Amino acid sequence: MKQKFTRLMKPGLPLYSGIALLSLGLCAPEIRAANLPAELNPTTGIMPYRQELTIQGTVKDETGLGLPGVSIKVKGTQTVVSTDANGKYSIKVPTSAAILVFNFIGYEAQEAPVGTKTTIDVQLKPSSTTLENVEIVSVGYGTLSSKEVTSAVTHVSAEKFNQSGSRNPLDLIQGKVAGLQLTRTGGSNPNSGVATQLRGAVSVQGAAAPLYVIDGIPGGNPDLLQQDDIESIDVLKDGSGAAIYGTSANAGVILITTKKGKPGPPVFNYSSYFRKEYIRDRQKFLTADEYREKIASGELKQQDFGSSTDFYDDMINHSNLSMNHNLSLSGGTEKSSYRASVNYRNLEGIAKENGREEYTLRLNVNQKGLNDRLNVQLNLATNINKANMLGGNDELNTTPIWESEMAKNPTLSNYNPDGTYRFDLTSTNYFARLKQETQYRKQQTSSADGKIDMEIIDGLKASVFGSVTRNNFNDGGYRLKAGEDSMENSDFPGGGFAMRGMELEQKYALEPTIQYQKTFAERHSVTAIGGYSYRYNIRETSLMENRGFINDNFHEDRMQEGAALGLGLAKMESGKQDDTLTAFFGRINYALDNKYLLQVIMRREGSSKFGVNNRWGNFPAVSVGWNVSEENFMKDIKFINYLKLRGGYGVTGNTPNDNNVSRVTMGPGNKYLFPDGNWYQTYGPDANPNPNLKWETKRELNIGLDFKLADNRLSGSIDVFKRTTKDLLDRYTSPQPPYVQDKIFANVGTISSKGIELAISYAAIKNDNFSWSMDATASTIKNVLDSYSNDQFKVPYQPFGDIEGAGDLGKAITTYEGGEVGIFYGKRFAGFTPEGKWLFYNRNGEAVTNDKINVSYDEGLTDLAPLGRATPKYYMSWTNNFRYKDFDLRIFLRGKFDYKILNTTALTYGNKTWSGNVLKETFGKYADINDTYMYSDYYLESGSHVKIDEVTLGYNIKSKSNWFRNARVYITGQNLATITGYSGNDPDFVQDTGLGPGIDLRNRYPNSRSFLVGLNVGF
Repeated sequence: MKQKFTRLMKPGLPLYSGIALLSLGLCAPEIRAANLPAELNPTTGIMPYRQELTIQGTVKDETGLGLPGVSIKVKGTQTVVSTDANGKYSIKVPTSAAILVFNFIGYEAQEAPVGTKTTIDVQLKPSSTTLENVEIVSVGYGTLSSKEVTSAVTHVSAEKFNQSGSRNPLDLIQGKVAGLQLTRTGGSNPNSGVATQLRGAVSVQGAAAPLYVIDGIPGGNPDLLQQDDIESIDVLKDGSGAAIYGTSANAGVILITTKKGKPGPPVFNYSSYFRKEYIRDRQKFLTADEYREKIASGELKQQDFGSSTDFYDDMINHSNLSMNHNLSLSGGTEKSSYRASVNYRNLEGIAKENGREEYTLRLNVNQKGLNDRLNVQLNLATNINKANMLGGNDELNTTPIWESEMAKNPTLSNYNPDGTYRFDLTSTNYFARLKQETQYRKQQTSSADGKIDMEIIDGLKASVFGSVTRNNFNDGGYRLKAGEDSMENSDFPGGGFAMRGMELEQKYALEPTIQYQKTFAERHSVTAIGGYSYRYNIRETSLMENRGFINDNFHEDRMQEGAALGLGLAKMESGKQDDTLTAFFGRINYALDNKYLLQVIMRREGSSKFGVNNRWGNFPAVSVGWNVSEENFMKDIKFINYLKLRGGYGVTGNTPNDNNVSRVTMGPGNKYLFPDGNWYQTYGPDANPNPNLKWETKRELNIGLDFKLADNRLSGSIDVFKRTTKDLLDRYTSPQPPYVQDKIFANVGTISSKGIELAISYAAIKNDNFSWSMDATASTIKNVLDSYSNDQFKVPYQPFGDIEGAGDLGKAITTYEGGEVGIFYGKRFAGFTPEGKWLFYNRNGEAVTNDKINVSYDEGLTDLAPLGRATPKYYMSWTNNFRYKDFDLRIFLRGKFDYKILNTTALTYGNKTWSGNVLKETFGKYADINDTYMYSDYYLESGSHVKIDEVTLGYNIKSKSNWFRNARVYITGQNLATITGYSGNDPDFVQDTGLGPGIDLRNRYPNSRSFLVGLNVGF
């Protein structure tokens, strides 16, 4: 003991200090040996007096603004706090010798010794780590840093989203993902969707749109999403990445991640916008005065009824004003965090009686436990909306409103001389319909999902994910007794009409997984995940229609009171379908020295949609990557900051859209008089069984290059792909016998596509006061229907694309086996006879009249010929971002090039044969026509165009107030101009997806230009 005491004593050490140290050593020698020497002053040898101190300060970013949510930890202890909304903090430290460690994502960690200070202010520096090291990409059942990704994945974060007030989540990434075609055929209709296609058409009767996965929910409903709640959108474009989803992933996968709570003080964010729309690019029909002049000159043989009416304009909602309000709150600790948001949105269409009002609630909670080895995440979301569908073209309303109003004789009126609505048997008074009918949808969509993660040992984690989605809508509508539909009904004239329709769709998913992540010998990094997936979907529908209501008091709320029900003339339908999918899957990611990357995927999946002989299938994938820039020979090439070469091959599948197509289904037949004297309904098979029916199989090869050059100022990726889908699903003619019905669902045919995709970002200028950066995408694709026949079924060609309208002209596109998808096929215009009759070229190049044209589809005989491609060969987009001090400006342009559009408005209404109003060009460009309606390349026009899609000017307010952290005000113009030679509707809204694209139908929803004023505030 004396030896121990002597070691502790030093020159100048007071006796009482030595006694104190000795007493500590006697009481707890093991504690003394471990702790006391480190606390002694190295100069005096005196033990400092322990006293808790309170340190305060502010943490700022590189611009001097306070950073909320920064983690401040006392080094070597468990004491942690976070900065508040203004970057301020307060923390207690045990001693003046303590060291504070400041951490925040995207910034370099910083340490600060306490010493004698009671206030410590810190300014963090942005991390110098390249984007590839910090950008996290969703890849399905997990995430990877973009540097580890070996497949074709495009990541779009919230700051890259379009800012023009999305109606659908995919509006946010319009033009942002090379190879992803998004076409809003419904224009600005708030109740319309987006036609989606990734890397060309992949199916005829199977799912053609990518699979949505929202926070892990397979087949999630985009209606639940509001733009301010979305953190990022990732698109799995090739089979080597999408194979993890098996038969759901043939058309690609879109992973949507919503915002989550983060540790830190309570943070409030409020955002709102108001949008006003204006009509642009109306089709140019004759005015009433111009119509009269043509009648008076004898150029039109029609009647002047004395009025002057702009029927089209009467349907326009010139007072429209849409709004959106979103409030979110988030916060928490390192152990528990939360985020909740509430959204109100009222979208008014440019059309009267066309809008959508909705409320969305979302809640996210994360909770850790068991020494941080357990993490539980819960998400709840619900959207309640009411859609007014009467005045728009949408799922419930397919009536030709806009075509009818454009083409009416403008000298007619919507009213009779006595002020009542004018009705006739040759047209519909759609203006009166807005006042005398209702048509709506009330919908509630909800989802609940939860995930439990448990770290069993270091590197080994088990998880269980479960979700439920419920989509319920109630359709309703009523037509007054005095309405045109009721007055002109022959069975119940003057009796009201009512309808109700209901649908309930429920989806359940359960997916347990286990993941192992480990680095061996500091060189070998392995991440492996395996799991099981169970999905069950059920859909129930019902529809009721009744007529002959004697009053308009109850509308559709007392369906039983219509007279048609008692006479057996009412309509009542119901249905139910369900399907089950189960799968086992696994994925291994391996990296050697962070240079050489390997990913292997296997999914074995079974679905109740397939025949009993082919319920299960295997979907493998493999991809590799080489981080070339990590090699020693690249270290001296300063121009190249990052370079990765990757390649992948994967197999995915596709299922039929409908259930039970492989089975014998029963349908009603005739009613027969049975021996008991009663008439009974009979049933029999209405579909042929196919026990060998299986999934479509897509095999895809992708080679890509990712790069960053010139001090990371120029970055991008290039992808080249080739995909082939075999065993296409479709209905084919079946022999009778042995089959009962003349159609059977079978796997026949092959479709393929190949193309190139390019994405580039360039930081052109960057200094303290001004910056200019740009993003661009470009892609080209060729889609081929390789075959449509096999030994049993012979189909040498397939027609697509209904022309509709006057003349019953059939289909505009014919695709032959081995031919390119989306090729217009028909007669070649050769001019007009002196009398104005059509002339067309025959197969020998001779101009002949229509009656001498061979319209056979036999390629050896026909005079019909390919007329041009209906899908753009090239897609491009270009975003410019400018910043000057606190101002920012974004200019976004998109374009589609080298394709044709069939102008069906000109085909029908550029012909004097029509009995109503006509295009002005009927007496200009189309003046030579004096013949019936005819489809030919005469009406095909170049669809190439460039659209100024969005211009946004914003101002950012830096706050030194305690009331709010920051604010931004902005104004956005959307769909400002379209530069094109096409004379029809906006070419951007003409569908360019599917197998029958390029047809500009006449009944287009009005094209609009919009201006939006928005505000974002953080508290």
